[in-house]
Amino acid sequence: MSQEETFLGVPCQSTDGRTQVKNKSRLGLIVTGVVGGSLVALYAVTAPFVAPALRKVCLPFVPATTVQVSNVLSALRARTGRLVDIGSGDGRIVIAAAKQGFQASGFELNPWLVWYSRYKAWREGVYRSTSFHISDLWKVSFTKYPNVVIFGVPQMMEKLEHKLASELPSSAKVVACRFPFPTWVPEQTVGEGIDTVWVYDAKTFKCQERTRTISEQSQQSQL
Repeated sequence: MSQEETFLGVPCQSTDGRTQVKNKSRLGLIVTGVVGGSLVALYAVTAPFVAPALRKVCLPFVPATTVQVSNVLSALRARTGRLVDIGSGDGRIVIAAAKQGFQASGFELNPWLVWYSRYKAWREGVYRSTSFHISDLWKVSFTKYPNVVIFGVPQMMEKLEHKLASELPSSAKVVACRFPFPTWVPEQTVGEGIDTVWVYDAKTFKCQERTRTISEQSQQSQL
């Protein structure tokens, strides 16, 4: 062993060896940083869209399919005026309705989805005939909307029946997607499977609501 290779009997690492170790350590740090940064970026982008599905609050964000959008527009083909999408998600129903001549609004609790919807409406050239609002549906009055679209879940539909029956005008039509209302009788259905939409006439379900209220009051008076 040469004098350059030893010092007090302890083997020494060559300069080339030290450089290789440093390069490997630096490469490991770079790879770790890139992977970690990518995961953080992915979370930042997707979390606002996934988060609603993780809340206990109903209306998780599940994008409407192209067929569902088509079925909604078909159900409202003869309709005009104001339209509201309750739980508007990324705005695709509102934007599609605006392109068909509706003055369309969306109410959505997730602010990221609302901002994204506004951007999409601007990009699609319908920002003047659309509006998107960050709001809890239970705190909104729908009295001025004769056309209503709802992508709900079973846990909320019965409560929503009472709210819409008390607020909507008699000329209103309600289109429910994915899940029908539990007690209302639809006047028609469009599509099949997960793309089915149910169409309800306000005259019918408001009359049904009055009958149910009278019946409940009668039962209470007999107690």
